[in-house]
Amino acid sequence: MRKVIAAVMASTLALSAYSQAAEVVTSANGQPNIGPVPRSGQSNMFDGISLTEHQRQQMRDLMQRARHDQPPVNVSELEIMHSLITANHFDETAVRAQAEKMAQEQVSRQVEMAKVRNQMYHLLTPDQQAVLNDKHQQRMDQLREVAKMQRNAAMALSSSSSTLSHQ
Repeated sequence: MRKVIAAVMASTLALSAYSQAAEVVTSANGQPNIGPVPRSGQSNMFDGISLTEHQRQQMRDLMQRARHDQPPVNVSELEIMHSLITANHFDETAVRAQAEKMAQEQVSRQVEMAKVRNQMYHLLTPDQQAVLNDKHQQRMDQLREVAKMQRNAAMALSSSSSTLSHQ
């Protein structure tokens, strides 16, 4: 009975850590956003920074220029991956090559976005930059805590399941 309770507790801890990670991501994304809506796990780095109207306009202009310069989503690459996934026989080499191609395109988009965010960062006053850096540190501390809870929950789950298998 104790082992069953330990397994339930470990799975509860794992679920709790997962839901807390989701809360951190949600709270980071819950702020008003300049530019495109961030994907899950990303937040707008300027959340919580008080901007002047002139700074907002400059950032909107940078984002608009970045969107205009960015190539459209390559739908054919997604179609190729879908056909590889739904094929009668799984071809790991082809899937790996397609995934790497798609990942390289994503890396290029992220580099361009980092360049734009760097330009935005330099539009901030030193005081705004300090606030931004403090908020970034707070987010990183929250994510480290969530990661620590997830590791602890996974270890607890692993040890309780190995204890159950030795019965």
